Amino acid sequence: MTAHDLPKGMIRATDTTGTHPGYMPGFANDFETEALPGALPQGMNSPQKCNYGLYGEQLSGTAFTANPPERTWTYRIRPSVKHSARYTRIDVPYWKSAPNVDPDVTSLGQYRWDPVEHNGEDLTWITGMRTMTTAGDVNTQVGMAAHVYLVTKSMVDEYFFSADSELLVVPQQGRMRFSTELGIIDLEPKEIAIIPRGLVYRVEVLEGPCRGFVCENYGQKFELPGRGPIGANALANPRDFKAPVAAFEDREVPSTLTIKWCGQFHETKIGQSPLDVVAWHGNYTPYKYDLRTYCPVGAILFDHPDPSIFTVLTAPSGQPGTANIDFVLFRERWMVAENTFRPPWYHKNIMSELMGNIYGQYDAKPQGFVPGGMSLHNMMLPHGPDRNAFEGASNSNLGPEKLDNTMSFMFETRFPQHLTAFAGQEAPLQDDYIDCWDSLEKKFDGTPGTK
Repeated sequence: MTAHDLPKGMIRATDTTGTHPGYMPGFANDFETEALPGALPQGMNSPQKCNYGLYGEQLSGTAFTANPPERTWTYRIRPSVKHSARYTRIDVPYWKSAPNVDPDVTSLGQYRWDPVEHNGEDLTWITGMRTMTTAGDVNTQVGMAAHVYLVTKSMVDEYFFSADSELLVVPQQGRMRFSTELGIIDLEPKEIAIIPRGLVYRVEVLEGPCRGFVCENYGQKFELPGRGPIGANALANPRDFKAPVAAFEDREVPSTLTIKWCGQFHETKIGQSPLDVVAWHGNYTPYKYDLRTYCPVGAILFDHPDPSIFTVLTAPSGQPGTANIDFVLFRERWMVAENTFRPPWYHKNIMSELMGNIYGQYDAKPQGFVPGGMSLHNMMLPHGPDRNAFEGASNSNLGPEKLDNTMSFMFETRFPQHLTAFAGQEAPLQDDYIDCWDSLEKKFDGTPGTK
């Protein structure tokens, strides 16, 4: 299957807005799209009778009185209640939700992992999820979980949605397709996708095996950060986010729908594909975003700014200036600061920082933090460059330098991140990571001057 092939029987809108076939540009826009002409009502949301015998239905991502409301009106072959039957509890052992504090696992510490490798199993999007950390509480809708996914097998007549969370997907290896109720998103490394809470979808392997990272956001949905004095340009620009055009299936075949709800998994058996939305309009949508379009800003004279200047998306907490989650990107950029220690400085932070490497080398840890790997520096635990990075940055020629072939990210949250049993006991933990600071030397000798 190529990126331009559609699943058998799926019909997609031909009219698109913008320069990317199959997608509409903009973040939090009010989009409208139809896969059949005249399927989308005009001038009203709920006509007495919809064209084509469709059913009007609203998907709400916020309370009705939220300002602004986040909702999408869909016009579908069957209402969603026909895609829901009696539920059976199932076990998905490696996908954990907060609170998940394992008494046999110590979360206090600085941790780093090698890439989690495929072991030859047939794994779908659901069975291949491996939770590394959890934070907050899924029941009170605050906090997050960080996962690694290993996917080798497409979902066939299987569908999923999370009532708990919005998912931010960061591929590191392989290509996947998210066939959703609102359209199709094809995804590969150097791109991300945002799948909203409550949206039904199927994940297919276009080129495998697939591996990547997921930030499961229990709280308020991701939004673009305020730019403050930066102004209207740079960072992630709204036009570079792409929402899919309408696409639907009219397939009557025995199917399984799995639901994640309050940390538990249930499945229901239905007689047809639930991806039957023929037309829709609204602002509660999935997106994809190409990380190569992110425009970083930085110091152009001296000092290393806070990493918050690299924020792509933020999920608010209700406390101004303190996010439930920040998604931060460290990509290629020029380093020009004069008389400055250019890598991230040593620090302790109220926020907990989980990092992943998509490709290349990270400047603060030139060794050991490899593509596909992860690290965790929990709240108020000190961290910073290892000795090689420190000595190199302290003694280098400070001419303009291109930091090239690098793309890492950070899931940062105001909550402590608790390791799962998988992260502490099964994942390839680098037991010697903490030793990377052992060789840092005392340079102080009581005399003035720069050492």
